[in-house]
Amino acid sequence: MDASTSPHDDASEVLLPQRSSLAEQLLSQRSIHLSRSSPNNTSQVAIIGSNLCPIESLDFELIENDLFNQNWRSRGKAHKYRYVVLKWTFCLLIGVLVAAVGFFNNLAVENITGFKFLSLSKLMEAERYWTAFGVFAGSNLLLLLFASAITSFISPAAGGSGIPEVKAYLNGVDAPNIFTLKTLFVKILGNITAVSSSLHVGKAGPMVHIGACIASIFGQGGSQKYHLTCDWLRYFKNDRDRRDLVTIGASAGIAAGFRAPVGGVLLAVESLSSWWRSALLWRSFFATAVVAVVLRVLIGVCDSGQCGLFGKGGLIMYDVTNDTTTYQLADLPIVILLGIIGGVLGSLYNFLMLKVLRIYGYINEKSHAHKLLLTSAVSILISCFLYWLPWIASCRPCPSTSNGDCLSTNRFRQFQCPKNYYNDLASLFLNTHDNAIRNLYSTGTNDFYHPLSLLLFFVSSYIFGILSYGVVAPFGLFVPIILTGATYGRFVAILLGSYTELDHGLVAILGSASFLGGTMRMTVSVCVIIIELTNNLLLLPLVMLVLLVSKTVADSFNGNIYDMILQLKGLPYLEGHAEPYMRQLTVSDVLSGPLHSFNGVEKVGNIVHTLRSTRHHAFPVIDEPPFSPSPVLYGLILRSHLLVVLKKKAFVPTNSLSGHEKASKIFVASDFDKRGSGKHDTIDDVNITPEEMEMFVDLHPFTNTSPYTVVETMSLAKALTLFREVGLRHMLVVPKSSDRAPVVGILTRHDFLPEHILGLHPFLVRSHWKRLRWNRSTVTKYFRSFITWLACSG
Repeated sequence: MDASTSPHDDASEVLLPQRSSLAEQLLSQRSIHLSRSSPNNTSQVAIIGSNLCPIESLDFELIENDLFNQNWRSRGKAHKYRYVVLKWTFCLLIGVLVAAVGFFNNLAVENITGFKFLSLSKLMEAERYWTAFGVFAGSNLLLLLFASAITSFISPAAGGSGIPEVKAYLNGVDAPNIFTLKTLFVKILGNITAVSSSLHVGKAGPMVHIGACIASIFGQGGSQKYHLTCDWLRYFKNDRDRRDLVTIGASAGIAAGFRAPVGGVLLAVESLSSWWRSALLWRSFFATAVVAVVLRVLIGVCDSGQCGLFGKGGLIMYDVTNDTTTYQLADLPIVILLGIIGGVLGSLYNFLMLKVLRIYGYINEKSHAHKLLLTSAVSILISCFLYWLPWIASCRPCPSTSNGDCLSTNRFRQFQCPKNYYNDLASLFLNTHDNAIRNLYSTGTNDFYHPLSLLLFFVSSYIFGILSYGVVAPFGLFVPIILTGATYGRFVAILLGSYTELDHGLVAILGSASFLGGTMRMTVSVCVIIIELTNNLLLLPLVMLVLLVSKTVADSFNGNIYDMILQLKGLPYLEGHAEPYMRQLTVSDVLSGPLHSFNGVEKVGNIVHTLRSTRHHAFPVIDEPPFSPSPVLYGLILRSHLLVVLKKKAFVPTNSLSGHEKASKIFVASDFDKRGSGKHDTIDDVNITPEEMEMFVDLHPFTNTSPYTVVETMSLAKALTLFREVGLRHMLVVPKSSDRAPVVGILTRHDFLPEHILGLHPFLVRSHWKRLRWNRSTVTKYFRSFITWLACSG
């Protein structure tokens, strides 16, 4: 990660006059801590998969130097038209490929799980119950072990849903290897086998990561290693354009996972992207529209029976359209109650999952063998419960609405029951998640499930979802949460059946919405996704209400699940708001030193030594006499650009200017293009002879002459707003007075993190902003007050 630099002795000189007594006390304490010059000891690595990886930031800022300006001046209208056409072409290709992958994933899961359950049903009919259990548990174990093994050994970055990593990338965090071709293939194969293993996980969430991977690969401009590149693909070899493509890919991924094109765009706007503009909205909408069209075409092919015995290609569209759907004003208290309980259950779900993930992380860090052992234990445990719990449920006669054969629709499981009877609990446990949700969402089925079966399934799916997510394999959270929420909604509908006339299937939809709002804290996007999933626009007001209530209640306990996973992985995500304590500090209060800078014409040996002895990714370039009358800040040069200059060996024998004309003969703008994901040059790749160490290099043609700067007296909160909104990687801090050095330090993402700031100034911990949360002491206080009130009133 980038390191912030500035002299220690400068930081303690900044004083703000006319403070209140409290401010003076804080200022005096701040001086004490600054005088100690405490080094920055906070972590600069993150957990990607199960590996510790160094974290860097992305360069969203346009680098304006002589070579860049000359390249733009040389571009004609043809280049601009080609750039625009390529943008829309990439959107089209991203939509087509993401839709094809989403369709393939769904088809593969349907066929694998279909054959598995068909074998189980045949063994059950033959009353070979122990053999059936062995086949069921063994196939689940092999499928999950395959997913875990390829993830652990080939691409740990493919583990989990990938949504936290995509969200961090769109915030400006470059986590290693999250968008490589290897990660893409492991994500696809691992997700198919993991979901097919009857683990309580989903296949929709990873589609966000898959779509982002496909989009990022387009933005890499081909491969020089395999000679699959050309000049017209280089337009997107920069972090800014890749960020836009990844946003479009993530939108297309969620559209392919749920067949919800509008919901995909809104989810990217609401939850994933940190920067948005209207042009990006149009391209994302176009890509998701392409996804919807391609999926419709592919599903039409499967309708003719060409996609295997079980594959219908329908993905997870739950058509519960009901023209007779009605609700009254008296139903609103029930909807509000659903939202309140969903918010409490969702926040508890997040709390328990975070605890389990910490335990799993400790186990997974030990070795590959520990990962596989944990995977095996979870798989066997869940398989035992999935197979043996349905034996508790009683057999129920097939409903008359199924034309005499309720088992032919693949909605119900006969299990150990006689002919024309079904086991309602087995129909939920031993089924694909898509079919189970479709069963729960179906209208006109109020008497199909026993209340105890629903309660048992809800508790089991709630626990299984928490236990499943920490396994090293690619899978998501959306579908399990939707399924668990639907079961909870059905159970509440049965309990309150005498108070409402709402159909149980419709209440199940509201239960899913409340649980999604309680865990993921998304409102607009989830509302639209639910409506697109169910094709029932009449439920829109109720879904909006239950989401607002559940999110409000859950926010009073903890954060959303993806932000909690971001913190657990150590990804330095920058929020869009400044903490109140940041207004008590200036930018100079968080700088640490020493500052490393270069002269406009610098000795090669000094550059090589600095690059080898520091990890900084940008350096101020300062002109001094005889090139300027006094020291002046010329600009900022990146480490990656310095490495290109050293590799090309554009050196001069004396300490003199070489001019941009000479540089333009040696370099072209494409030499400084950003390389693909996970591919970075290092100083060890540069070979410099002792004679060349004594030569000089003119840095002026390669220096960004217009870097963003802030004065050292600016409040940290104001600097964060600028840093976050513009999407910077480096921000130079200049002195207040002109009689000092032209630059006193560099601010990076790391300097705005609460861990770093509160580590330097621990006296500010008490003023750290905390959201209104219900904690143990608060609950205990109100409980005691309630008991006292009851005693007094009695």
